[in-house]
Amino acid sequence: MSDPVIICCAITGSVPRKSDNPAVPVTVAEQIESSHEAFEAGASIIHAHVRNDDETPTSDPDRFAALKEGLERHCPGVIVQLSTGGRSGAGRERGGMIPLRPDMCSLSVGSNNFPTRVYENPPDLVDWLSAEMAAHGVVPEIECFDLSHLFQAAALHADGRLPQRPYCQFVMGVRNAMPADRVAFDAMLTTKRHLFGDAPWCAAGIGRHQLELNEWAIAAGGHARTGLEDNVRLDRDTLAPSNAALVRRTVEVAQRHDRPVATPEQARALLGLTARG
Repeated sequence: MSDPVIICCAITGSVPRKSDNPAVPVTVAEQIESSHEAFEAGASIIHAHVRNDDETPTSDPDRFAALKEGLERHCPGVIVQLSTGGRSGAGRERGGMIPLRPDMCSLSVGSNNFPTRVYENPPDLVDWLSAEMAAHGVVPEIECFDLSHLFQAAALHADGRLPQRPYCQFVMGVRNAMPADRVAFDAMLTTKRHLFGDAPWCAAGIGRHQLELNEWAIAAGGHARTGLEDNVRLDRDTLAPSNAALVRRTVEVAQRHDRPVATPEQARALLGLTARG
C-alpha cells in the first residue's frame, strides 16, 4: 500500500471575505464548525488564521487561544497549525500565538512578491520566530514561495535553528511569486530531495491551481493542502459550499492514485509529532 496522504485544510486565511464566498468561516465559532466538517471529511491538519469582527486579519493571541481550544475539543487528535503570516501583524506580533504551543506553526523563511505588496520575512524575524517555535516545542511548516526558501530552510536546519528536519510546503500560483508550472514544481521537488532526502513534504496551489497541485503532489508521493483560504471555488462557475467539500475533492484525488488518507495518528507519526496534553 502506498503511503497515506496528509490533507491540510486551510480554513480561512487573511484575504477571502464572505462577499467572495459566504462559506468562508470568519468568527471563531464558524471556524470550529467548518473545521469539524473538514476533519470528518478527511483533513488531519487544520491551518488557521483569525479575524477581527470586521473580517480584517489579526494575530490576536486570545482569538487564537479560543480557536485552538475549540479545535482540540471538537476534532480529537487533529493537528493544529497556526499561521504566523505577514498580513496579520507586524514584526514579532506575528508570533504572539506560539506560546500557546500548537502542534505546528507556519514559517516563511524568505521574502517574495505578492500580488500588490512585498511579503517581508527579514532574517532577524525568521530567526526569532524559529527560536520561539523551538523553545515552545512547536514544529514549523516551512512555506516555500521560491526555490531559495528551500536552501534557506536547509541552512537553518544545518546550524540548529530548525532542530527538526524541515517539513516544506511548495506554494505555487500566487501572482508575482512562483507560478503553478510543472517544470518549477519538478525543480522544487528535486531540490527538496537533494536537501532533505525522503522527508515528507506538501504542496499548495492558489486559486484555480488548487486541484492541479493536489494532483501533482499526491501523484509524486507528497501531501496536499486545500481549503477556502487558497481557493473559494469548485470550478470557474461554482463556489465551494464548504471547506469539507474541498477536502472531499482532495480525498477523491488520493483515491485515484491509490493512496489512503492519513488519520490524525498516522499524520502525527509521519511528521514526528506527539499528542498534546
